[in-house]
Amino acid sequence: MPEFKHEFFPGEQVTALVEDGQKLEGTVREKAKFPELRRPDGSLQRKAFSRYFVRLAERSGDEALLDDEHLIRERRVFTKQMLRSFLKNTLTREAWSGAPWIVKERVAKDYRIPTEVPSELQYGARSAATKERVATKNAGAEDTFFDFLASQTRLPELKPTKGQKIKLSQQDVAKFKQEQVLQYDQALANGQGPTFAASHFMPPQFQMPYANHLHQFSTFQPIATPVNPPRPAAQIAPPPKYPIDDLDVTPRANGVHRPNLKFFSDDTPSSTGQPQTSNGIQMKSVGLLLEVWNTLNVHAEIFKLDSFTFDDFVGAMQFSSDEIECELLVEAHCAVLKLLVNEEGQVQVALPAMFEIDEEEDDGTSVDDSALSTPIPDVNVRASGRTTRSSLAKSEVVPVEEPTPASEHQQKAHRAAEMITDYAWVERIKARDFQDGGWQAVMVGLLYQVSLNNRQKEKCEQVLAKLAPIDMEATQETARQQYIHLDVNLRIVALEIVCMLAVQTKTMRDYLMQSSEDMTEHRNARTDWQRKKKAFVEELRELDDQRKILLPENTPASPEPDVAEAADVSMNIVEDTEDAGGATDDAEDDVLSGRSLRRGTDRALDRKRKRDQDSVRKEKERKEKAEATKASKQSAQFKKLLKDIEKKKDAIKECEDKISELNIDLRETDCHRTRALGRDRFFNRYYWFERNGMPFAGVPSGSNMDNEYANGRIWVQGPDDLERKGFIDLSDAAMSEYIERHRMTPQKRKEVEEGPTRLYDAGQWGYYDNPDTLDMLIGWLDDRGKREKDLRKELQNWRETIVELMHKMTAQLAEKEEKKAEGEEQATRVSTRHKTYINLDATKHSCLAYRNMTAIEQLGHLHSEQPRPRPKKFTKKAPESKIPTGKTGKPLTRQGTRYGRH
Repeated sequence: MPEFKHEFFPGEQVTALVEDGQKLEGTVREKAKFPELRRPDGSLQRKAFSRYFVRLAERSGDEALLDDEHLIRERRVFTKQMLRSFLKNTLTREAWSGAPWIVKERVAKDYRIPTEVPSELQYGARSAATKERVATKNAGAEDTFFDFLASQTRLPELKPTKGQKIKLSQQDVAKFKQEQVLQYDQALANGQGPTFAASHFMPPQFQMPYANHLHQFSTFQPIATPVNPPRPAAQIAPPPKYPIDDLDVTPRANGVHRPNLKFFSDDTPSSTGQPQTSNGIQMKSVGLLLEVWNTLNVHAEIFKLDSFTFDDFVGAMQFSSDEIECELLVEAHCAVLKLLVNEEGQVQVALPAMFEIDEEEDDGTSVDDSALSTPIPDVNVRASGRTTRSSLAKSEVVPVEEPTPASEHQQKAHRAAEMITDYAWVERIKARDFQDGGWQAVMVGLLYQVSLNNRQKEKCEQVLAKLAPIDMEATQETARQQYIHLDVNLRIVALEIVCMLAVQTKTMRDYLMQSSEDMTEHRNARTDWQRKKKAFVEELRELDDQRKILLPENTPASPEPDVAEAADVSMNIVEDTEDAGGATDDAEDDVLSGRSLRRGTDRALDRKRKRDQDSVRKEKERKEKAEATKASKQSAQFKKLLKDIEKKKDAIKECEDKISELNIDLRETDCHRTRALGRDRFFNRYYWFERNGMPFAGVPSGSNMDNEYANGRIWVQGPDDLERKGFIDLSDAAMSEYIERHRMTPQKRKEVEEGPTRLYDAGQWGYYDNPDTLDMLIGWLDDRGKREKDLRKELQNWRETIVELMHKMTAQLAEKEEKKAEGEEQATRVSTRHKTYINLDATKHSCLAYRNMTAIEQLGHLHSEQPRPRPKKFTKKAPESKIPTGKTGKPLTRQGTRYGRH
């Protein structure tokens, strides 16, 4: 590729030759090509050249503008190995012979390369062409009558007995010929006869019993039958390469549907899965309820709240009493409101501007206070100046008709504006004045200002119509009493609006940025520990190899009897016996023959035998000592090796513990968004809220110490409208194609495979809270689909923890139900100036046991209480000295002191 030798491309690593002669490594960021210029006579005026913007690696942030003469490429960059690696990483092909090479999806997406395979290169076309060639080749072969006969089914041959020859009679041969001719004629009549040439009619080398008599059959004439072209083989699509899109997977005809969902609301999409007792919560409020609970628990650190379970939060939202105050409900509202306005009275979130209206008009009349409860009619007035009656007259606007009493009554649905006239909600939050209906009045003022946004107007108006009704006085006591009896669904709506405002504050953004930095530190630390663990594992493997080498020499041998010694003892006994016998005989002989030296000879033999035994014993002791010394050295080395192995194991265990702790920290610090477990084939989303942003059982502090779970459920959300319209509600053409492939519509498939409990949109929620149902759900998911494969993997990874939390939730809720069923007496109440405290041990409402210890520890008081004044620091005055002094003011004596010391 000589033409590319001096060509460089964006993203390529090059060496730049700068003005001072240095060679700096850099990356080509941008390239500009300039064509050559020629004069009118055709001579070259300027050669073509290129200029490059190169980002220098050694000088961070610096770039150089260079031409191709000041750029060089490192030699021997393009090697055969690199080209092979490049092709392997960028190309792929299917698993059949002759499949074309296809660019991988990520590369094709980056460089916009089409990946559609031409029809002539697809598997079906190639397979059909191969079959057509084979069929044409077979059809072109010239068959003969003998081939036809050979293709017919032959009768089984009977082997004759040994020594016996079979001779066919003339009648048998003629009969056999006649049968063959009849079969051939029948085949020709049916159009199945073969085509053959006359020259091949009688192969000379073909010997048959009736070959010499074929000339007798005059009907055997060459017959030319037309050769029918073979039919093209049908294009057989290759088997799908799983995983594919879930709705393209062939449905399983096993009659198994998804486990039935449970519903938390009174109104459900179907009659199955309804709650056992009515809780007053509507389906449209379930998603908002989960959103608020998750926000308050995930960001409990920034709100300064103790964690609380989902069931306690639901109980707090439902709780209403004129005498008892639920601390969980009050602290949740006050903590969120304090985040909107800081102690200096600055609003930390963008809100719609309030309307400005003159209190005194030009003619001295005042505007009715009730006019502030509704927006001013849209009129074309000047942008500058304040709106007065005279300015309206000068602007020549179209006169607005006076509203009739009926229309005025329809527009004025509440008295929220009158409730905040004397004491603005911003000033109330600045003063932290939340007691005696203070925070309820703040909610009224805040919702009124938010209602000026058309997107939030309808929801805010519904809440304000209950908190500041038109037929009651506009006071904070009215707001307090109305909030006590406010419907739980409107409570959820109001708190959700305020929580979403708190998420937009600068304090929350700073907290999320700090969380991102903490996650980066945790990832880097985890990478370091993983690198250490890898090194320790490699060292442990080397030590283990050494241990295997030294193991045979350090394995204690099993005790065996000393065969040599036993043999020596037995032989000595025999020798002694023989010696004794011989001595007896010799004695007898001596008696007969007189004096003999037999006794001296025996003593010599005994001395010799003892010397031999001593030498053997010493040699054995010497060998044993040498072996013991060698074994002791090897044993010390082996013991040291075992100690090193144990140290490496302990180091690996420490690394694994650190990695596990960092994984937990990463999971709990990941609080930027709620991560779903995945989606199923019908785009239902599955959530396990304990997965990220919080500990599995909530922050273990304060009143949450006794809780062993946070939510304990797998929540299922219905499909989004965009996904439903594009994949379930298909167009007519796509619907026809889907019916042709799967014999049913996506809606019918959803009905069959989801069972009686189905979700139709994103506003509908269901849940699972039973381990057996969770296992059934995992078994129902089909890993041939992309979405369900990922969802199944996530559920299997977290199954053990989810099941444990489900068991704890079931046990704790059963214990609470037992307390309610016992019918305990009403809790003892102790009235104070602002609250009515209760005996928490005697109440059956678990939400009343909540105590926000986090706020007490960090602030010294609850969010609903005003900050306590800090005690003044008094400095102790130095005691007056009673030491007598002289005229100069110096003490007359040392008074118990020493020189140089005080």
